[in-house]
Amino acid sequence: MVGVTADDDASAWHGWRAAAQRALYGPEGFYRRPEGPAGHFRTSVHASGLYAAAVAALLCRVDERLGRPGVLDFVDVGAGRGELLTGVLAALPEGVAARTRAWGVDIAARPDGLDERITWTGEPPSGVSGLLFANEWLDNVPLDVVETDADAVARVVLVRADGTERLGPPVGGEDAAWLDRWWPADAEEGGRAEIGLPRDRAWAHAVSCLDRGLAVAVDYGHTADARPLFGTLTGFRAGREVVPVPDGTCDITAHVALDACARAGERPGEPAALYSQRTALRALGVTGARPPLALASSDPAAYVRALAAGGEAAELTAPGGLGDFGWLVQPVGIPDPLAP
Repeated sequence: MVGVTADDDASAWHGWRAAAQRALYGPEGFYRRPEGPAGHFRTSVHASGLYAAAVAALLCRVDERLGRPGVLDFVDVGAGRGELLTGVLAALPEGVAARTRAWGVDIAARPDGLDERITWTGEPPSGVSGLLFANEWLDNVPLDVVETDADAVARVVLVRADGTERLGPPVGGEDAAWLDRWWPADAEEGGRAEIGLPRDRAWAHAVSCLDRGLAVAVDYGHTADARPLFGTLTGFRAGREVVPVPDGTCDITAHVALDACARAGERPGEPAALYSQRTALRALGVTGARPPLALASSDPAAYVRALAAGGEAAELTAPGGLGDFGWLVQPVGIPDPLAP
């Protein structure tokens, strides 16, 4: 809980959205650092090549539902250093890869040595026909935090560059309307909420770039029936969770209200679907099953490889870990390729 305090230097205080925007994406921001996200935290992309192979399998399903067009788009939003793009292109069947137009979307500069088939851009392209995939992107779209004060009023939380917080003005306007609809403020003093409106708009814009195909957002998230009482804002640095400080030295992230984003990106007659990563990856053939023991005798090397792959698959689908990520799936002009 933070208090309502006075401070002569009012210009030092900002809402978390503005503070995180500068700290993450400003000229000296965290996401402009040369080591990239992989230098600080491990995503599904970095955990196993099976993840890129599963995304490649999903792209092939989208390709089939599009009628195998002459050009098939694969757009990676929040592409980091191009790890997922590289893995997907390598995993595609040769005929599909030859028709695939790959796009890396990121605020960071194009990585050195990236496959020349990949176009690098700061914004999603328009007119996409294929798969738009956003892995751990929405959780880094900055948002404001509100906290309930002693009078049961939801106030914007202000923060300085050193991480010190204080309560600001009451939340109002569109932000208040979003909270009323998606995350009603808890009456208990100190209760927190995170205003997901910027993420709703970011996701709606990403979906609007599709003419036909599938948009997928993968993130830790929550839905209206289980919003966290004190919010989820946190930081990461060098593989460790840390107190979020908006000074450019750490990642600043918060879980995503996936149900609100789903509603924002829906098209008439084409409802979005929410899956756990465990369910989605199993539908794409990532099961984590142990290889048959007989293989150890007939082909020991193959058994060891299969055992290693099984361990990686188990990590990607593990309850309480990566398997609990949510997959927000929005079809545009095609049936849901993950539907049973």
